[in-house]
This record gives sequence, C-alpha cells and structure tokens, in this order.
Amino acid sequence: MSYSIQLYTLRDAISEDLPATLRKVAEIGFTHVEPYNFVATAKELGAALKDNGLTAPSGHAPLLSQDQDEIFTAAKELGISTVIDPYQPADQWQNAETIQATAAKLNAAAKKGAEYGIRVGYHNHEWELESIVDGRTALEYLAEHLDPAVILEVDTYWVAVGGHDPVDILTKLGDRVKFIHIKDGPINKDNKAQKAAGQGNVPVLEVIAAAQSLEVGVVEFDDYSGDIFDGIAQSLAFLNSNAASAGTGATEGANA
Repeated sequence: MSYSIQLYTLRDAISEDLPATLRKVAEIGFTHVEPYNFVATAKELGAALKDNGLTAPSGHAPLLSQDQDEIFTAAKELGISTVIDPYQPADQWQNAETIQATAAKLNAAAKKGAEYGIRVGYHNHEWELESIVDGRTALEYLAEHLDPAVILEVDTYWVAVGGHDPVDILTKLGDRVKFIHIKDGPINKDNKAQKAAGQGNVPVLEVIAAAQSLEVGVVEFDDYSGDIFDGIAQSLAFLNSNAASAGTGATEGANA
C-alpha cells in the first residue's frame, strides 16, 4: 500500500503553475498523484509527472457525462490505470431505480475501459450514505449492482459526515474497495475546518486498516484554512510514521 495526493487539493496552486506544484508534491515525498480534469491538462500534466518522477495510478473524470473514449485515451497516455467517476448528484441516490441505472452506466463504462486496459471506479460523497435504500446505504446498494470489474474509492470522511462509521462501511464493502480518500477534521461540512491526517476526529489508522484490499490511500483536503502544502506534508508524515499501525506495513518511500 502506498499514498497518493488528490490534485484537487492543490487546485489553486495548479491553476497558477502546474509544473511548480507537482515539483513541490515530489519534494514533500509523494511519488503518486490522483489527477482530476486530466483530459484538459494531459500534455502539461504528463510532462510534469515525468519531470518529477511521479505516477498516477488513478484519476478522476466525469465518465457518465463526458466522452469516455477521450477520457480513456488521455488516461492511457498518462499511465492512469483506474479512472474514477467522482460525483453523481444527491438526487440520484434516493431510490432503487436511479441507483440501478447509475450502476448500469458504470458497468457499461467498465466494459469500454477494459478495451483500453483501464479499470473503472466510483467515488462517494455524503449523500450516498445519508440515503437508505432497502435497509442499507445507497453506496452499499450500488455496490450490490455493480459488475465485479467496477471498484470503489471510498471517501472515508464523507462516509462519517453522512452519519456512518467508515470502519464499518469499509468492512461491509470488503474487497470492492481498492482506493480510499484519507482526510480528517471535525466531521462536518465546513471544508475549511479540515485538518491534516491524525489531527481531527476520524480514526484514520483504524480506517486504513479496515480497507483490507487497499491499493492506494489518497490524501485529500476539500479545503484548508492554512498553507495547503504544509497540510499535505503533515498528513504524509503522519501516515508514514504510523504505517505499521495502519496495517500498511510500509512507508511511502518503501513503495516508491
């Protein structure tokens, strides 16, 4: 298991200078990143990844609303092996029929992705946990209707904001979960109040240990009141220093 950084965390810096931002990411000690909007930035992003010795095991793209061939082509060029749909709005999670329709679309996207050698996944927010369908969360209901080829990236913070224990949800979802978003804070919707890993109310190490088939833990801040580079550095330092406790058995450097 190794750690990555969701580049949405650094969107303001990226909008000013993408190459300099990725250079700072590498200097902090990350060897992996999770890009967003990578179709639009593919050429510059690819050069910056190469220049800084970074890889992108996963990336976010709106698979269910934009050109999938264009997305998978860009992903393949960037070495992204898992493309994750990052968002479906809250009104899509209120009943069985719409969730089944979303599952069918993800399953179809996975078939197309396989033609490119790329895996497909889905990333949750809080509303997939707030909504209960047939006695379980909408996220669990989705998982039951997904093809085995479709993986989940569980945003563990939004699980908690949605009123559920992320350890319990990860346990229930089992080996479907290959990526998680690691973030910490007061467990509310005040994004500016988010904190570096280990400094908030999320039992981060227990959460990581609960994801038994985890491939990559992705650090993310939706927002941050301090210096964001300091925030991600503190998160990585905490994760690396507690790798054994988290059940990862290795540090980022050992997985580089």
